[in-house]
Amino acid sequence: MSSFDPAAATDAYLSALSPGAHLKAIHYTQGGHWLLLWGWLVSVAVAFLILRTGVLHRLRIRIDGARRRPLAASAAVVFVFLALDWLLTLPWSAYAEWWRERQYGLNTQSFAAWLGEAALSGVLSTLGLGLFLVVLYALIRRAPRSWWAWASGVAVVFIVFGLLIAPIVVEPLFNTFTPAPPGPVRDAVAALARTAHVPSDKIYIYNGSKQSNRYTANVAGLFGSARVAMSDVMFQKGADLAEVRGVVGHEMGHYARGHVIWGALWAAMQAVLIFLLIQRLFPWLAGLLRADAVSVADPAGLPVVVIIVVTVQLLLTPFDDTVSRWQEADADHFSLVVANEPDGLSKALVKTIEYRADSPSALEELVFYDHPSVRRRVRTAMDWKAAHATAAKGATP
Repeated sequence: MSSFDPAAATDAYLSALSPGAHLKAIHYTQGGHWLLLWGWLVSVAVAFLILRTGVLHRLRIRIDGARRRPLAASAAVVFVFLALDWLLTLPWSAYAEWWRERQYGLNTQSFAAWLGEAALSGVLSTLGLGLFLVVLYALIRRAPRSWWAWASGVAVVFIVFGLLIAPIVVEPLFNTFTPAPPGPVRDAVAALARTAHVPSDKIYIYNGSKQSNRYTANVAGLFGSARVAMSDVMFQKGADLAEVRGVVGHEMGHYARGHVIWGALWAAMQAVLIFLLIQRLFPWLAGLLRADAVSVADPAGLPVVVIIVVTVQLLLTPFDDTVSRWQEADADHFSLVVANEPDGLSKALVKTIEYRADSPSALEELVFYDHPSVRRRVRTAMDWKAAHATAAKGATP
């Protein structure tokens, strides 16, 4: 093993895919970068269109009127806007989330099945986001100068609540989660969970192939709601025990290292910035767009708020990606330390190249990649294998 060459081993893993498969992955990945810009343009155009119709302003006047019912008015305006926004962006969503995915062989759903799940997702997101926005407008009315600080705290509460209930309430609406049957896979995952100090009583396999053929697993939830879930795609693509340990070890790393909490803190920092910018920019942008709303407290100005939010989010993409890459690299390291499956992890990573090109330029990776490149991750695993040769469990590629 003294002659083991991490660079050559990395190249060997990546060469497992044909040049055509690599080229297809590059086209898919780089096209996805453009989706960020086009998605922003669609969001801005739809918000502007709703704003110019004046429907939100008329609705707010009709409900609020002389009787002063700001809570009812804000609720009506918010939910009408969210419903209109979902309907008007549906053609774009159908292209980006269904047609394009199907063109690259990544979507396994019929259009009718996709539309049904998109509608259900739209209802859930409308209810959650709508409730948050109603609370937001109540804060603006109560604290017109400092609402942005209070709203940031409320945003974190909503995020944490969502993380708690998602594995219990939301995800089972879209997929069937079946307890992993007794056997080597369950035993390996349970043993790894105990070693990693992750709850080992909730280990599931779910029918991820219902929507996609992406090779994936996750550890979701917080505290008592945490559970390990492996997509059946993993096993359809021939995952062995080394791969299972490597992949699940990575996902357990996110839980054990508290990445969800760090993510919530990062979201809170973003929320402070976004709400402060809304406070400062709303009067200027509302005037530029000739909006009927003259104050950020007027829910009829929600399209103006949305334009500010989606623009700031687009500009923050490189920063979001940097935080995410750090967490993913940290989870890889956790997997290597706890599972010690550098070859298992590498074999699994190669199977993700179809939707994430393996060798981007440094600038492309910095701006667009929310995971370190597959080449970088496999090389890290091979470097680990070289440094821990006597303990490595897997075989050379």
